Amino acid sequence: MSDLTTLLEVGGPLAALGGGAAYTRAKHPAAYWSTVGLPIATARLLGSYTSVMEACGLTVAPSRLRVLAVKATTRREVRPVPPRRGIIRPTSTGLRIRLRLAPGQEPADVAASAERLRHAWGVHAVYVTTVKPGVVELRLVGFDVLRQVRMPRTSSANTGLLKVPVALREDATAFVRDYRTVPHQLTLGATLSGKSMYLRHLVTGLARQPVALVGIDCKRGVELAPFAARLSALATDPDQAAELLPALIKEMEDRYDLIKARQGIAPGTPDEEITSDIWGLPEKQRPVPIVLFVDEVAELFLVATRKDEDRRDEMVTQLIRLAQLGRAAGIYLEVCGQRFGAELGKGATMLRAQLTGRVCHRVNDEASAKMALGDIAPEAVGAACAIAPERPGLAVAGDTSGGWSRIRTPYLSLSDAAEICRESAHLVPDLPTLKPFRPYVPVAVVEAPAPAFQPRPVTD
Repeated sequence: MSDLTTLLEVGGPLAALGGGAAYTRAKHPAAYWSTVGLPIATARLLGSYTSVMEACGLTVAPSRLRVLAVKATTRREVRPVPPRRGIIRPTSTGLRIRLRLAPGQEPADVAASAERLRHAWGVHAVYVTTVKPGVVELRLVGFDVLRQVRMPRTSSANTGLLKVPVALREDATAFVRDYRTVPHQLTLGATLSGKSMYLRHLVTGLARQPVALVGIDCKRGVELAPFAARLSALATDPDQAAELLPALIKEMEDRYDLIKARQGIAPGTPDEEITSDIWGLPEKQRPVPIVLFVDEVAELFLVATRKDEDRRDEMVTQLIRLAQLGRAAGIYLEVCGQRFGAELGKGATMLRAQLTGRVCHRVNDEASAKMALGDIAPEAVGAACAIAPERPGLAVAGDTSGGWSRIRTPYLSLSDAAEICRESAHLVPDLPTLKPFRPYVPVAVVEAPAPAFQPRPVTD
């Protein structure tokens, strides 16, 4: 009886501790990793590093000098040599460790064994990146960081002109939308897939920067109208878009004239003053960058009459011109929609070919995923089709280099995004070409507070 009492006294706290650990792992994975997962994963890595590398085929035969030294000093068996391990650096989401590859190895060998390393060390995922020739970095992620998205603190260091940390990658790094590197992008996603949330982060991130924001929202402005305080121009139907796009073309041509005037190269002109885009102009003469957001781009392609068809062809031609020539003039495109392909009509595939970046949220069919990613990263199509409906904001991001990764956008309410735009309204640049298209912003009416008491009327 006493043994049973002792067992209950000891087992009760242990059961409570185990239950608390299980609850923390399910509800607060970051806290569980910092307290339990990190020490366990570090111990596994240190204790089994050599054997795991040998089992994964990442060891090489030792050099002759090493063989002679081992035989001369000890009687141990000469074992294959694994990559030299660097210092283990813990993070809030996992571990980072650098490996110096042995002679004859390449980063692809380590990347091919990433899944084996994940199971051997009991972590959620392992990612391999090349630091420099002969050195790779293993990024061990301890838990699913895309389940509860928390942007890393270091993402603020990635901010700059035309740079927006908009989502979190599956390797716990920030996905930064850099318009200087990837000038134009296509974003696809079905209803409730998180496409609008992605757009909110882009708008609010750029709202704090000296950038002109222009919107075309043919859903009567329901997506972009809340940000009207920060927009330099807004079109809410195809008729308005047909008037706005020629104004942007005129602005682009004026900027090219400015660049050409600067290119009147005189003898003795320094090389740094010779330019072919606005970024080579002096800061005082440089026009402000313009980012054009096109929501539901298919609405610009749909036609009902012959007159609409002529207007559509003209707008598509103007969009293609902006995509082909706008980068040098500091004009960037962000095209969003549910579907985008050849079935939209003439010019659709030509416009898509100019959009370097691709982000594909959950779509309703495989053909839509192929529209976004099939021509740049065919292996990413399957990952886009596997996005579950209960994970809004999850997407696959790729570019024309062939690389791709899973990302997820954190939640941002529409009211918070609109408030950020209202606070940044003073940053709206003065662009005479776009002034006729500036959206109307109603002035908020502040009601006077009711008096604390009602005064009694004065009578005789």
